[in-house]
Amino acid sequence: MRATGNLLAASAVTLKVGVVFWLLVAWRTPGGEPWDAPAFWTVVYPIALGIAAILGACFPRRAWLWALLLMVLQVPVVAVVSGFGPLLLAGLVYALVLALPAMVVAGAAGALRRRLNGKA
Repeated sequence: MRATGNLLAASAVTLKVGVVFWLLVAWRTPGGEPWDAPAFWTVVYPIALGIAAILGACFPRRAWLWALLLMVLQVPVVAVVSGFGPLLLAGLVYALVLALPAMVVAGAAGALRRRLNGKA
C-alpha cells in the first residue's frame, strides 16, 4: 500500500508543479506556447530539467516517469491557453522528444538518491 501511496503522491506533486510551471511560462510567452518563448533553450528548458532532477531525487522510484509527465504537461497547458490547433499533435511529439533528456536527468537523480541512501 505504501508504494501505491508514494506513486500517487509523486503523480500529484508532478501534476501541480508541472501545470504551475508551464502556466507561468505560457503566461510570459507571446502566443502562449512555451516552446516558442525567446528564452526557451537558455532559461525555460534548463529550469524544466532542474525541476525534473528535483522530482527524480524526491521520488526516486520510477524517476523517469515524473520527467515525462512534467514535459508532456506543456501540451494540455498550451491547449487551454492558446486553444486547440492543427499543430497540437506536432507539439505533443515535440514535448515527447524534449522529455527524453529530462527522463535521463531525473533517472540519474533518482539513482543517485537511491545510491546515497544505500538502496541500489
